[in-house]
Amino acid sequence: MIVRAADGPVQVRAVGERLGLDASVRGKLEPLRAKMTKLADRGRLHKRPNGRFTARP
Repeated sequence: MIVRAADGPVQVRAVGERLGLDASVRGKLEPLRAKMTKLADRGRLHKRPNGRFTARP
């Protein structure tokens, strides 16, 4: 998983770039942001107050 392999908290934009999405268009990242937020709600990721995501231990 991209978030787990990162050295620290990651932005949705960085994850989108790794997945090959066009990160210059904000609308392309919104579905990914929603998916990552759902994973955070389910306890798989941790969403930090600054909007970045980290992996749960």
